[in-house]
Amino acid sequence: MSEDEERATPSDLGASSGAIETQSPSSSSKSRGCAVAGGGCGEYASPFPDQVLENVLENVLLFLTSRRDRNSVSLVCKSWYRAEALTRSELFIGNCYAVSPRRVTERFRRVRAVTLKGKPRFADFNLMPPNWGAHFRPWVTVMAQSYRALEKLCLKRMSVRDEDLALLAHFPFFKDLVLVCCDGFGTNGLAVVASKCRKLRALILIEAEVVDDEVDWISCFPEGETDLESLIFDCVECPINFEALEQLVARSPSLKKLRTNRHVNIGQLYRLMIRAPQLTHLGTGSFSPSEIVADQEPDYRSAFDACKSLVCLSGFKEIIPDYLPAIYPVCANLTSLNFSYANISAEQLISVICHCHKLQNFWVLDSVCDEGLQAVAATCKDLRELRVFPIDAREESDGPVSEVGLLAISEGCRKLQSILYFCQRMTNAAVIAMSENCPDLLVFRLCIMGRRQPDHVTREPMDEGFGAIVKNCKKLTRLAISGLLTDRAFNYIGHYGKLVRTLSVAFAGDSDTGLKYVLEGCPRLQKLEIRDSPFGDSALSSGFHHYYNMRFLWMSSCKLTRRGCKQIAQQMPNLVVEVINGDGEEEVKDDFVDILYMYRSLEGPRADSPRFVSIL
Repeated sequence: MSEDEERATPSDLGASSGAIETQSPSSSSKSRGCAVAGGGCGEYASPFPDQVLENVLENVLLFLTSRRDRNSVSLVCKSWYRAEALTRSELFIGNCYAVSPRRVTERFRRVRAVTLKGKPRFADFNLMPPNWGAHFRPWVTVMAQSYRALEKLCLKRMSVRDEDLALLAHFPFFKDLVLVCCDGFGTNGLAVVASKCRKLRALILIEAEVVDDEVDWISCFPEGETDLESLIFDCVECPINFEALEQLVARSPSLKKLRTNRHVNIGQLYRLMIRAPQLTHLGTGSFSPSEIVADQEPDYRSAFDACKSLVCLSGFKEIIPDYLPAIYPVCANLTSLNFSYANISAEQLISVICHCHKLQNFWVLDSVCDEGLQAVAATCKDLRELRVFPIDAREESDGPVSEVGLLAISEGCRKLQSILYFCQRMTNAAVIAMSENCPDLLVFRLCIMGRRQPDHVTREPMDEGFGAIVKNCKKLTRLAISGLLTDRAFNYIGHYGKLVRTLSVAFAGDSDTGLKYVLEGCPRLQKLEIRDSPFGDSALSSGFHHYYNMRFLWMSSCKLTRRGCKQIAQQMPNLVVEVINGDGEEEVKDDFVDILYMYRSLEGPRADSPRFVSIL
């Protein structure tokens, strides 16, 4: 999901900002614009309200799918506000504590798809204590009563219990369940979904923590032909009943996306592919043989060759590189390849990547070294997204990729729009070259793992490199910065980063001035994540004018005090200011704040905060 799709504005769930009179569309002699009686903001008073509403529905609202467009429509006048609510079928809530379930269901009554997000992203890095919140229970309880037509549910970083999943059976038309980075549920819950949601079309689990309840959930799908189109469970760590999976795949003729977990070996993968040659997306499981290898192994290559529609390949959890030639037949058609679990060398990657001329999305471990990235640059001219993950994330490790690989990518992949690049060393020159060679970048995330590392050639701060990114990449919406950075880098961001919506900062900056540059200079900033940086109360107070327009601000291990945070809370009553010190087991001994999590809310402080959270 892109940053544009994720962005939520205050009008997503807020009230209309005013009411203006709209002329009837039935009279051709009258303007279709909006008139204001007496020069002021009069109440809506049309002689033909039903015709006006019909015009809105037929000529505007039913053609709008963008949330931002719909938000704008809802602010035109009260009648458009009501009409937009009645015609909205898809709902996005970027923070489960920004609004109450009851308020949502009272305004939007005909919703068929809901996306709901919980914990902030830094929870993925163990920077938030367990049991912080983001419980799905209040939401599913209300939705079960109000959204009987619900078909699709997508949850991200939410705490979900088996009992919550059982309530999904109350939706008679429910089809799609997507759980991303969620926890709290187990195979018991999956069994209930599989058995009770009879029209299930998609069950997608991505980086979720699933408890092993020793329940054979795969066998719980109804007998007979299913409607399954997507079955993704590569994050499930417990073994599965393969025979039941094979039978399920065989009776799912519409299945297009299948991603299995590490307990599916390459021999079993072969059997699945023979059953489902129509697959477009495949997660390979372990991509290694079972402990008992048959004398005559199947022709794995022929199975891939039969999957003519395959465009996305992932998995390779416990890869044996000797089996990589099996995927050669599909490489020429691939647009997405995920090797982020595959510990392979540059030579092994080159044997595959040289066939992947259509590749647009590529994830890989840094074990491929700069040489592997150079091969990607030489072949993948249509690449749009690249993510390079560390095989060893320790700060003191010797990173096998560097500015050499980044420079090669920038020179060879000129259509690049998004990059996440972990490394141990970098130069300003390479980053500047990327800004010049890839001006269409929307996302630039450079993670130099060693703290406050300078340009390893000149020993200068990395200010000029990141400055060039925000200056030359005019479409940039997401930026992550690291390395040795002074306030000058933040000045560049504030001056040029006018479209930046998400900014992540780690171990960077000189003083409060740096953060002030950002808060005062980035008008579209929605999400700001900062850790281990020297910003204090003065920097925090510089954002008074902007906090109501942001989705959240996260600061950990900075120089904030409880007094400074309390000042924000007192002056901005519609902002929830959460302070987290430790995990609640130790007594707070000073005024300094470990973690500040601040977000806008229509409801005020939440009622389910644990004892280690203080809401000021």
